[in-house]
Amino acid sequence: MKIIIGSDHAGFELKGKIKEYLDGLNFEYEDLGANSLDPSDDYPDFIIPVAKKVAKNPKENLGIVIGGSGQGEAIAANKIKGIRATVYYGGSLNIVKLSRTHNNSNILSLGARFLTEGEAIEAVKLWIETPFSNEERHKRRIGKIEGFENK
Repeated sequence: MKIIIGSDHAGFELKGKIKEYLDGLNFEYEDLGANSLDPSDDYPDFIIPVAKKVAKNPKENLGIVIGGSGQGEAIAANKIKGIRATVYYGGSLNIVKLSRTHNNSNILSLGARFLTEGEAIEAVKLWIETPFSNEERHKRRIGKIEGFENK
């Protein structure tokens, strides 16, 4: 499994911390930018390439995208067929777990302005470690979403 990661200026610092965490686990990742802190950059320029790369090989890749709130980043990622991006910007980590077990989310969108480094790392750890439940009702629901995408 490989993590494809990207952020805009608002998520740039937190992205660096997440990469350090992944390095500590010897977890393979690819950073699609931003590669420098530019307060005038636009999140779709980094998030859409992440989503496209995840969608191209969803059995091998997961994505993590980071912005100020995580909302716009998830919206952008979810425009790509096959992407199920979920947002986390604090609160119960149960939502992170459910996003994987019930929705088989393949991109985690983090709101850097609402999370501490520790909260973000904890969310990433849980999200990566949590498998899809493979329960029939969840497969059926995801299948309905995929059916709509394929129309």
